[in-house]
Amino acid sequence: MREERSSQDKKNSFFKKRWVYPTVYIASAAIILTGVLWYQNSGSNGTDQTEYKATDMPGKKFNDQPAVEVNRAMENFVMPVVSEDDAVIQMGFYDNDSKAEEQEAALVFYDNTYHPNTGLDIASKDGKEFDVVASLSGTVTKVMEDGLLGNVIVIEHDKGIVTQYQSVKDYEVKVGDQVEQGQVIAKSGTSLINEKAGNHVHFEIRKDNVPVNPHEYFNKSLSALQEAEITNEKAATDGDAGKSEEATEEGAADQEGAPADDSVTPDEEKPADDSSDKKDAGEDKDAGQDKDTSTDSEESTNS
Repeated sequence: MREERSSQDKKNSFFKKRWVYPTVYIASAAIILTGVLWYQNSGSNGTDQTEYKATDMPGKKFNDQPAVEVNRAMENFVMPVVSEDDAVIQMGFYDNDSKAEEQEAALVFYDNTYHPNTGLDIASKDGKEFDVVASLSGTVTKVMEDGLLGNVIVIEHDKGIVTQYQSVKDYEVKVGDQVEQGQVIAKSGTSLINEKAGNHVHFEIRKDNVPVNPHEYFNKSLSALQEAEITNEKAATDGDAGKSEEATEEGAADQEGAPADDSVTPDEEKPADDSSDKKDAGEDKDAGQDKDTSTDSEESTNS
């Protein structure tokens, strides 16, 4: 009996210690938390193995939405030639803000009319034909035969932003093709509207159908043009170019006509002499009348 009481007393004294119950509670909480975490991890692993679908794999679509081509916005516009070192610009872009001599050099004369150049006319230094490449990745939206412009290819890069390639031949693309930057799309050729340029490619960059100076966007990204505010202030219209050219010609005509006005023809001399003779005769007649009047006055005085 004494042994049983002593053991009970020991148990009671053990549970009476202050650290016993907190220790039991902490151990129980740790066990429960461990079980919950293990269950969650085992459940997520099962989901990854059975229901997970990759959305970053090439060719995959997420919620049936087309993939966004972010690389195009990171590309920089480049000259539409294989080697820039072998290329030369035959005619620059007509800019209303440029100097008068630069504007004059950017006028295309066709059918007795001056037209502002809305792009760059690029040729090879040796004058031979060359490969025309895509300045930027995009989608071909137009391939058109045109005798005046020398055939046209249009590539769309973003909503409202396109590049145009005129005076080309031997197309290597068709409408709907996806082209990469630097991909050969045609050969350089000629055009009727600018025969003076010879074998070349007429290259344009347009935003919302407004031409911009390609020189200002070479080595700049598509996003730079997306963020730019483009107006018609810099791009001259045919009417503006014709008006300025007409004014120039009128000014030249006035300058050339000035000496002609000073020169006197034989037919003009006669009327001039007659008028002078009439003037002299009139003066003599007046002088005679004055003389007669003075004589009459003298006679009346003497009388």
